[in-house]
Amino acid sequence: MLELGGTPKAPSDDLIKDGTDASFVADVIEASQTVPVIVDFWAPWCGPCKTLGPAIEAAVTKAGGRVKLVKIDVDANQAYAGQLQVQSIPTVYAFFQGKPVDGFQGALPGSEIDAFVEKIAALAGEPEDEGLTAAIEAAEQMLQEGAAADAAETFAAVLQEDPKNAPAYAGLVRSYLAMDDIDQAEAVLNGAPAEISTDPLLEAVHAQIMLAREAQNAGPVAELQATVDAAPDDHQARFDLAIALHANGKVEEAVAELLELFRRDREWNDAAAKAQLFKIFDAREAKDPIVLNGRRKLSSLIFA
Repeated sequence: MLELGGTPKAPSDDLIKDGTDASFVADVIEASQTVPVIVDFWAPWCGPCKTLGPAIEAAVTKAGGRVKLVKIDVDANQAYAGQLQVQSIPTVYAFFQGKPVDGFQGALPGSEIDAFVEKIAALAGEPEDEGLTAAIEAAEQMLQEGAAADAAETFAAVLQEDPKNAPAYAGLVRSYLAMDDIDQAEAVLNGAPAEISTDPLLEAVHAQIMLAREAQNAGPVAELQATVDAAPDDHQARFDLAIALHANGKVEEAVAELLELFRRDREWNDAAAKAQLFKIFDAREAKDPIVLNGRRKLSSLIFA
């Protein structure tokens, strides 16, 4: 078995920092992809904040790098406080995998703060068995090299040893997608235990399945591009173009078209552009440059 201590740890000088609206994406959204991040919304004039702040800092320090803390002065930084509907302070939110997962308002006793921080720190999970981890890494390498069938066999073997192994389930789904067997990929995902159904890895492959389904009905890029060039405000054509571009492996171009659609009319078709962007982001690695750049640009448009 792996020895304890394999959970990613942040450098001590990066555990606790003052954040701003400008740094929120990097400090919170991106950083929380690997390590949970607690955000403390406070203000200099807030009495309870002066009690809560040091207590959270102490608990985060005690957690030994398994969680980070970002402190945001709401008087100077109102954009994300408004988006998260912070109505009183102190307000605390916890983020993991780029999404808010828990939080509370007001000052809490020290014991409850310690329990909250420990609960958030545990979101990253415990290290896995060394042998299973090595097998998963080998299967991922097979998948990258195009040996999807061999990868599927290895992922399946891991699941025989650990039926609740989310990385193995996700890898098996991606193996079938690589073999263009969308139905089998979906069947594998639907068979995952309920306990891991909300794991970010499984949410990612769910998005990949949806994108693969869309790709089956994608229109011709050239014709859709011509339509958009002739009628830039044809939102349906631009949306269809984005799907076609993605289906042809032009992910960055697809994201660009969806961002342009969002800029022109963010509410079109029940905010379809934003939903499609999130689908693409969820389907890719959190640190993928396309995802990072796309999230930054979308955030800029939202708060423009």
